[in-house]
Amino acid sequence: MAGSAQPPTAAGGDVPDGGSLAGDGEAFGDRSLSQGLSVLVGLALCVTMLGLGCAVELGQLGQQLRRPVGLLLALLGQFVAMPLLAFLLALIFALDEVAAVAVLLCGCCPGGNLSNLMSVLVDGDMNLSIIMTASSTLLALFLMPLCLWIYSRHWINTALVQLLPLGAVSLTLGSTLLPIGLGVLIRYRHPRAADLLVKISLWSLLVTLVILFILTGTMLGPDLLAHIPASVYAIAVLMPLAGYALGYGLATVFKMPPHCRRTVSLETGCQNVQLCTAILKLTFPPELIGGMYMFPLLYALFQSAEAGLFVLVYKVYGRDGYKQDTLGEEEDTDISYKKLKEEEVGDTSYGTVTTEEHNSVQMEPTQTAL
Repeated sequence: MAGSAQPPTAAGGDVPDGGSLAGDGEAFGDRSLSQGLSVLVGLALCVTMLGLGCAVELGQLGQQLRRPVGLLLALLGQFVAMPLLAFLLALIFALDEVAAVAVLLCGCCPGGNLSNLMSVLVDGDMNLSIIMTASSTLLALFLMPLCLWIYSRHWINTALVQLLPLGAVSLTLGSTLLPIGLGVLIRYRHPRAADLLVKISLWSLLVTLVILFILTGTMLGPDLLAHIPASVYAIAVLMPLAGYALGYGLATVFKMPPHCRRTVSLETGCQNVQLCTAILKLTFPPELIGGMYMFPLLYALFQSAEAGLFVLVYKVYGRDGYKQDTLGEEEDTDISYKKLKEEEVGDTSYGTVTTEEHNSVQMEPTQTAL
């Protein structure tokens, strides 16, 4: 990596990939819209975390903590499988330090709210989905900086990694506790308002991503996508797909039922891109991170598209199997119910005197008297 020996410079004439992106980053930092974009990213993150808190019920949380399968799956999926996957992809595609940090940061992020929406569409376990998202978000306070520190050692001799703002990352993560706590309180006091806020946060996710694409493209210019290396596009495609596969395999190892496997799969592959975008935008100097600010947005695009294909395949091929399983359970219930009713009818008829039986009973004593 020729560009790894020196920090990315604004001129970027001789530096491949990362240098050219840093040049765009300087223009990015000089634009007046950058301030407004920072505010938008911060607000989007607050709304997302508020919606996440509103989705958590204290009773279910306590139940999951007593049997912490969701917590364990969130730990293994988000802070073991995904960071390792991001690190390996960065090595395989020989990324420079700028792209590697952006990929690692996205891989170390907790689960995102998109997985909750997709879990509904594939008839998943919503309690498990919400608990995994909330657990990974809380675990990220400690494990995300740790994972970044561990996996960035390969690029430790570069200026960007030496300036990796782990303290600022921790501060950004800590600031998410306030909206999450507020959401939990709203759920406890006003359940109906909490349901509305959850829907608002899910829709804001989609709207925010569209706005970020438009504003970032406007500020960085029409040639932005051309400056991003093809290897970064490949990782943005492969990383969520591999995450879905790893999550499904992890749930299979735990011998979970099919609807829980689908849930864990989506929870593992869907990352909190709002948090990744906020950390890149708010903690790294734009002249250093450059156009790699776009990586979480690319990841969001492909993780949404691949999750949509997941849902489509399930609706076309897997839905019938799900219905048959459900109908099978209902038929068993009906058969049991019918048998129970027959037994009840038999029990009721036992000892019952009909009109004919009543006459015969009356006749027998008369014949005996004669």
